[in-house]
Amino acid sequence: MAVQHVTPPGMLSPVPYHHVAVGTGTRHIHVSGQIARRADGAPVAPGDLAGQVAQALRNTAVGLTGAGATFADVLRLTFYVTGWTPEKIGDFMAGVESVAGEIGLPAPLPPASLIGVEYLFEPDVLVEVEATALVD
Repeated sequence: MAVQHVTPPGMLSPVPYHHVAVGTGTRHIHVSGQIARRADGAPVAPGDLAGQVAQALRNTAVGLTGAGATFADVLRLTFYVTGWTPEKIGDFMAGVESVAGEIGLPAPLPPASLIGVEYLFEPDVLVEVEATALVD
């Protein structure tokens, strides 16, 4: 396996993600710009953070699969969320949890960052996902 996820003793715990990923593979895969849109561009879950998180993660899974990877190969996830406040964590995690089994998203997650932004490229987009993976 090209990626090992760890949370060394002495790091903040519990959190829903590992703090560290160690990669030994040779082929890098970068999936970016994944939002709550279907392949035809139709929006999914307008105004619903949980629904948009779930669809953006589904789209990320499609990108990974297309490159010969899965979430087990992911070194790092980055989430950009518009108008972020700590009160939104419940909806955010509900979206993650609702799709985890369907797309093979491990628990805990790979190392992840959640970054609050003022807005994304279109006003109805509430979340965008990036993933970096490594395979042999």
